[in-house]
Amino acid sequence: MDRYDALAAWKAILNGRKPLLSIEITKECPLRCPGCYAYDEAHLGGERTLRELSDEKGDELVARVLQIVDKCRPLHLSIVGGDPLVRYRELKVLLPRITARGVYVQLVTSAFREIPAEWALLPRFKLVVSIDGLPAEHDVRRKPATYERILKNIANHHVTVHCTVTSAMLSGDGYLRRFLDFWSARDEVQQIWMSIFTPQVGADSPEIPTAAQRQLFVEQMVALRPLFPKLDLEERTIRQFAQPPHSPEACIFAQVTETISADLTTRITPCQFGGNPDCSKCGCAASMGLNGLGSVKLAPGVSIGRLFTLSSAVGRGMNKLRAA
Repeated sequence: MDRYDALAAWKAILNGRKPLLSIEITKECPLRCPGCYAYDEAHLGGERTLRELSDEKGDELVARVLQIVDKCRPLHLSIVGGDPLVRYRELKVLLPRITARGVYVQLVTSAFREIPAEWALLPRFKLVVSIDGLPAEHDVRRKPATYERILKNIANHHVTVHCTVTSAMLSGDGYLRRFLDFWSARDEVQQIWMSIFTPQVGADSPEIPTAAQRQLFVEQMVALRPLFPKLDLEERTIRQFAQPPHSPEACIFAQVTETISADLTTRITPCQFGGNPDCSKCGCAASMGLNGLGSVKLAPGVSIGRLFTLSSAVGRGMNKLRAA
């Protein structure tokens, strides 16, 4: 985040707005990935699931998303799902209109289908492709979005690769380095992000890294970071994985992000994972990045995180005054 973005975000918070917005633009996805948080039974609070929601299509979807963007006035919009490429026709209309509003847009996809060529020319736009490990593991987990199909569909685009690290990826010697070797060599790849699988409280899944594996991840990432310039994780962000925020209230990312599900009405709380996420095992790279930034001292006893807390309190107070 550069100085201009940080100042704009601070002003938004002071005015009682959340600078980050995430919209699950569709409930549909052709994949059935193990451990997907969006389709977890607890994601929407336990009373219903993402697949049970009614979602929009066509002109109505375009109109309602633009209405939300204009109301929330975010600095940054993440478009997720489901898989957003299910609604690629609507996105061909939406993306130019949203970026023309000065909003930075990030679209997260499995790249299971061809990506419109004109998206490569959009300003303020980032295409993030989710990759679950090396081909032997990924192609089983994420079929039909196999390596072969992904490489074909991202040709002539510039993408960020995002890998969510699971326990299995930390049990093999040198696995993360081999992953970074492969994707760093691709001309299409501008950045690589790494997260750790985040469970709900009480979950018992083979995806969840042990405490020892989490520490191993931190050690390996710190060692690998200088070797791979495309690995877009600062060292303070990497070290934050060893001490994630203890609650959503202590998580800057959770506090500055509004997340809306596929019916374009349901708010997802307390963060993008929904339900009751196990914050002690949080592996969200965005959370680690913002909380690492929050630890930076501006003056003795004053950190960026402390300034955020005070600004957020002022913003909430302003909202109450406006509502009175």
